Amino acid sequence: MASPAIGQEDLSVMQSIANANRATALRMIHAAGSGHPGGTLSCADIVTYLYEREMNIRPKEPDWGERDRFVLSKGHACPVLYAELARCSYFPVDQLMTLRRVGSILQGVPDRRLTPGVDMTTGSLGIGFSAAVGMALGAKKRGSTARIYCMIGDGEIAEGMVWEGLLFAAHASLSNLVCFLDHNKFSSDSAVRLVLNVEPYLEKIKAFGWAATEIDGHDFQQISSALNEARTSNRPFFIVAHTVKGKGVPYMENDPAWHGSLALSDQQLAQALEALGGRGEK
Repeated sequence: MASPAIGQEDLSVMQSIANANRATALRMIHAAGSGHPGGTLSCADIVTYLYEREMNIRPKEPDWGERDRFVLSKGHACPVLYAELARCSYFPVDQLMTLRRVGSILQGVPDRRLTPGVDMTTGSLGIGFSAAVGMALGAKKRGSTARIYCMIGDGEIAEGMVWEGLLFAAHASLSNLVCFLDHNKFSSDSAVRLVLNVEPYLEKIKAFGWAATEIDGHDFQQISSALNEARTSNRPFFIVAHTVKGKGVPYMENDPAWHGSLALSDQQLAQALEALGGRGEK
């Protein structure tokens, strides 16, 4: 069933939640002394929307067989996923500040063996997308209504196994599969077009047999419309979401140095939290 239209009050609430998730993620990364803030902030709006309005889930039953699945294939952006999972009560919020510690349920990439609510262990780029294709195939074969959502990065899309997965998903008519490309235009150290230029995305994805569209990945109305369109498609659906690396923190935006090589100082964290309008979960 399509998600209802978003009113202005809902938009304001959704933005507040997304920015709170951003703030929480940065506090986690700061506490850990390492992480990947840039790509975490760029995908926060999409992750927030999926769990708050789109997906059919039961946080008290994280292994419910008919749940929708989300695979964060760009696993290094996991702090924002953890922030949203805690908000949904998959685990206590007091676990959040244990990010990357030995023995923590929250490691530097998602681990389904450790973290309630995580549907796939990811980290090596391309693996998560391939697993999402398999999940969609499995759901289709057993007659399940579950839908599979995946997010990949625009450095990750250069991986060969992503393109193999794209081919197979179209061949198998996996209309229960939706993939977001978090197109923030930067990989770990430079613009992705300088490393391996994969553009034009839409033309190539469509040529592989997918339905596809392009949106502003920070616009909740556009996210909603694209997902509603995906529900009416008889093919797997690909969403090129234009985003900003480091979204919401001016000194991080569009700076590849904040992909993962820098640790936030106390002053930088304070500036970021002020920009985001909140302190996130304590």
